Amino acid sequence: MAHDDEKRKLLDWDKLEVPEQLPSFSYVLTQEMIDEFRQGVMDPQAAFPTISHKVDVRPYHVVYHDNGSVNARCAFYCYNAPIAGKRINVQAWITDKYARRGKTYLVTEAISVDEDGRLLDRVVTHELKQPSEVGKKWQ
Repeated sequence: MAHDDEKRKLLDWDKLEVPEQLPSFSYVLTQEMIDEFRQGVMDPQAAFPTISHKVDVRPYHVVYHDNGSVNARCAFYCYNAPIAGKRINVQAWITDKYARRGKTYLVTEAISVDEDGRLLDRVVTHELKQPSEVGKKWQ
């Protein structure tokens, strides 16, 4: 997904107010997408290709740009396996921000629901918003 940098805002962590709703999006899950995901994870029975769509951070990058981030923690809660041919609707938001040991973190969350209203998954991601901090402890 290409982003129009002129329309995206520079993240100002100090001014960011949470929660913040992010843009929703939808897509039709194809059998090809499922097959590619299964091949990528080397599991012919893998049931949740929705996680490969980065539903938790993709909407963030539609709204904001920043200096990058490092995934600090990510939790996937899988409820119902998606079905090929169904439209999947994704809602995402920034749910929290916090500072620990002088480093700033952002928490995004997303839920995926299919066209029949079945909850597929919920993804919660904590990102360190200062990627330059990684590796400093080894210097």
